[in-house]
Amino acid sequence: MIQKLMTRVAPAIVLVAGLIGCGQSAENTASTTATVASDDAHVHGEWWCDEHGVPEEICAQCSTEVAADFKAKGDWCEEHGRPDSQCFICNPDKEVEFAALYEAKFGSQPPKPQTSEHDKHDHDHDDESES
Repeated sequence: MIQKLMTRVAPAIVLVAGLIGCGQSAENTASTTATVASDDAHVHGEWWCDEHGVPEEICAQCSTEVAADFKAKGDWCEEHGRPDSQCFICNPDKEVEFAALYEAKFGSQPPKPQTSEHDKHDHDHDDESES
C-alpha cells in the first residue's frame, strides 16, 4: 500500500519541485537581464554594432580586447579612441565601406552611428597652430 502511494505521490512531488525551480530560474534570469540592460543600453552579441557602425566582432569601442588587438597592429586613432580603420571622423569613406557591408547582409542602410562632442573634429586645427 505504501508502495502504491509513493508511486502516485513521487511524480507529483517531482513536478512541483520542477515548477518551483523553473519559477526561480525565470525570476533570476529576468533580474539578471534587467541588470545588464540598465548597466548598458547597448546590445552586444548581435552581428552589427548600431552604436558604432561596424560589425560587433570588430568593434574596438565595445571590446577592450579588440581595441588592444588594433593598437598592437598600429591601427589606432589616439585622438578619437578607435582604430584608424574605423574612425569615421578622420576617414568618412570608412563609414561608407562599413555601411555597404550592412546593406549587403540586410538589404537596407544601417542605423546611423551615435556621435558625441568628443567625436567632432576639425582637420584644420594644425593650420591654426602655424598662424
